[in-house]
Amino acid sequence: MSRIPDLTLPDLTGRRALVTGASDGIGFGIARRLAAAGAEVILPVRNRTKGQAALDRIRAQHPSARVSLRDLDLSSLESVAGLGRQLLGEGNPLHLLVNNAGVMTPPERQTTADGIELQLGTNHLGHVALVAHLLPLLRAGQARVTSQISVAARSGAINWADLNWETDYHGMRAYSQSKIAFGLFGLELERRSRAEGWGITSNLSHPGVAPTSLLAARPELQRERNTPQIAVIRRLSRAGILVGTVDSAQLPALFAATSPSSEGGRLYGPMGPGRLGGGPGEQPLFRPLRDLAEAERVWRVSEDLAGVSFTASSRAS
Repeated sequence: MSRIPDLTLPDLTGRRALVTGASDGIGFGIARRLAAAGAEVILPVRNRTKGQAALDRIRAQHPSARVSLRDLDLSSLESVAGLGRQLLGEGNPLHLLVNNAGVMTPPERQTTADGIELQLGTNHLGHVALVAHLLPLLRAGQARVTSQISVAARSGAINWADLNWETDYHGMRAYSQSKIAFGLFGLELERRSRAEGWGITSNLSHPGVAPTSLLAARPELQRERNTPQIAVIRRLSRAGILVGTVDSAQLPALFAATSPSSEGGRLYGPMGPGRLGGGPGEQPLFRPLRDLAEAERVWRVSEDLAGVSFTASSRAS
């Protein structure tokens, strides 16, 4: 029997999906699998060249796949709003939204186009704004929204005293904060959808640990060399020890987004030792994600920082 975990997706013909961060890595794999299962998949990308290469790879493997590109820079709230206007203008319901894109631990503090610390702005606020702008289409499609967090959300806290990390930047703590905030938002989205009758199902996933580009050299993040951690992760992954692969790391989000047995308000991740690799399954919520008051605070502050109103978006639908 193969030791490599996999997942059989249901038939997604007639479903429309959007996957952020689909130019490479885990996001590309998620988009490819959704397209192979019959979904129409939108790839919103910051780099058109990388996006076109990803689209071409999907079509080469699945000639009948329905995939298309859109422009999106999650570190710019105007770019997010622009994508929202474009898709709302097209008027087609969305059935699946996988909020997968992210950046991790720039060596020095960087900010988005809107002056927000880059990880908080990209990993969290950009996706908050995206969900708000797309809310009418998500409601129309009775969508499932899956938000990708991280094992980094198992510990740490939101730095309310300096949310923007202006006085004492710490890359890993800021990354953890962004993923805790995003997880709390995803859970609060589920609660508010139920209370307001939006018809949206919102859950969380995390990929465990895998040799993706998050910790590799990223000149755009002023990281000129691979981190020491990525070299270790790659060796362990090749040996099949503890951590996962890029392919296995896709499975929790795919399970959360498509499985008939996945539910709103739950967290799905790899079920191997340490929850770092292996096949997907439900896990207990990480401790920082269990505080309802904290989730409500994140929701309110995020609306303010992202310049969106879910109440107004809901009424517009």
